[in-house]
Amino acid sequence: MTPVRLRFAPSPTGYLHIGSVWTALFGWMYARRCQGQFILRIEDTDTKRTVEGATDYLMEGLRWFGIDWDEGPDIGGPYGPYTQTERAPLYQHWAHWLVEQGHAYKCFATEEELKQIRADLEAKGDHSGYDRRYRDMPPQEADALAAAGKPYAIRLKMPLSGQTIMPDLLRGDVVFENQQFTDYVLLKSSGLPTYHLAHVIDDHFMRITHVTRGIEWLSTAPIHIQLWRAFGWEMPIYVHLPVILSPSGKGKLSKRDHAFLESGERIYVRADEFREAGYLPAALVNFLATIGWSFGNDVEKFTLDEALARFDLKDLSPSPTKLPYSKLDWLNGQYIQEMSPRALAQAVLPFLQEAGYEGEAEDLLGVMPAMSVRLKKLSEAVDFLRFLFEKEP
Repeated sequence: MTPVRLRFAPSPTGYLHIGSVWTALFGWMYARRCQGQFILRIEDTDTKRTVEGATDYLMEGLRWFGIDWDEGPDIGGPYGPYTQTERAPLYQHWAHWLVEQGHAYKCFATEEELKQIRADLEAKGDHSGYDRRYRDMPPQEADALAAAGKPYAIRLKMPLSGQTIMPDLLRGDVVFENQQFTDYVLLKSSGLPTYHLAHVIDDHFMRITHVTRGIEWLSTAPIHIQLWRAFGWEMPIYVHLPVILSPSGKGKLSKRDHAFLESGERIYVRADEFREAGYLPAALVNFLATIGWSFGNDVEKFTLDEALARFDLKDLSPSPTKLPYSKLDWLNGQYIQEMSPRALAQAVLPFLQEAGYEGEAEDLLGVMPAMSVRLKKLSEAVDFLRFLFEKEP
């Protein structure tokens, strides 16, 4: 039996979004449920958006949630390297292999030429962005231009007619008309791949069996299906997770937003914001596991081991979902109440010290039992215990 292998493949473009943690959590849970492997891969080919230090930040954030990995950029593994910019020769080899096999072609369009193509197509109501002008160039002519030093990208030859079917674990077969797609870039003139090419090659050579990713990738899934077919490789099972909506249900919980106010309520988006507000990692994991998945019997609070005994990717809901922050507050309060006085004192101490408290955790033990039943977040301890360190005016 093929061992189950899942991966989390973030781009190091900034902070760790709570939606990314949610995606990683379900992949991690399934890998652990099946006694398989969970792989961390860094997809950093968009070098213009890469932020220095973001990879370390992502890894630290995942570890805080208790999400670990069996292979990754920091610990290595049999199918590394696990950072895409270190795998460029592999992508270049297979992109040119596709050209040799007639599944792709060299496109010599310059940036100025592409802008004009897009403008001309838009004027005709065509939003494809490219007119395939180099698709039928004879290979000898294309090779001569490349040998002369003319820069080129490599584009996939998408079928001009017919349908492509994407089998999705949550939605069944999703049918796409091929005529709505253009010939997408696989390898940029810089020699770096696009996501379309890189993730297929990496998933194959890293022996990934299940791909969990956001629903936003479903619309371009036919490109990936065509690549799997062109390579002749066995395709993994795809699981396109639903959109996470803002708490109001209006629009997606934006990856680029920071904490914001909605109806007077503080909403957190970045993983570190939850930590700084005083949410416990165990409570957050419990909370995230209830988003799009049900433990059963209306049970909301459960241990990770209890969840792993029941969890299956096929039981996830395909419908858009939102983060009910009131539930998170309730859950966090429940986990706080289960803490010993000493553990709770140690947990709230950093928040108190930041507010000016100069005592020790030992000095707080007496008030912890009474306070534990009132807290929803560790940060609230500052207001409850302000009398300990603020003098009367």
